[in-house]
Amino acid sequence: MCDAGLVQFVILGLLLTGPLSLYDVRRHFSAGISLFYSASFGSLQRALRGLLADGSVTVSDAEGGRGRKLYAITEQGRERWRAWMLAPIPDGSQAETLALAKVYLLGRLDDETERRTVLDTIRESVTSALGSLGTLAAELDGAAATVPESLQTAFAYQRATLAYGVRAHEVLVDWIDEVRGA
Repeated sequence: MCDAGLVQFVILGLLLTGPLSLYDVRRHFSAGISLFYSASFGSLQRALRGLLADGSVTVSDAEGGRGRKLYAITEQGRERWRAWMLAPIPDGSQAETLALAKVYLLGRLDDETERRTVLDTIRESVTSALGSLGTLAAELDGAAATVPESLQTAFAYQRATLAYGVRAHEVLVDWIDEVRGA
């Protein structure tokens, strides 16, 4: 799974600790980020090119690096990353990945109040989505008796998938509450 925007924001967050080469970025993904979000080498290259083109990063030759390039975040990149961190998480299939990425990078926000705001915003987004899933589950359960016999098996598995989504959101809310208490 790779979304051009998300990979750029993860890279910007990584660059907050200092300049990195493409291979350093890849190593960071392999060493932890890939547990919840994977990006190919090519998507990392494209993301860095995009960040360079929009002024979010600069590139320079590494000392003694035989053509090795180091990418560094600019002030514009810092502000862009900060705005992304503070923005709400939109509903959709990548909501959990976005939440995990933001929590993973949360320690790079200097302001404790902003860190709390990010966690509160994530919790609000997940709670809202959980409410929508609960409403959908209630509607489906109410309509279950009207599902034709020939579709009962398919309905049962689709309902089980929705139950998973509800549970996953409940777990995410509980986990965010734990992180908020830390």
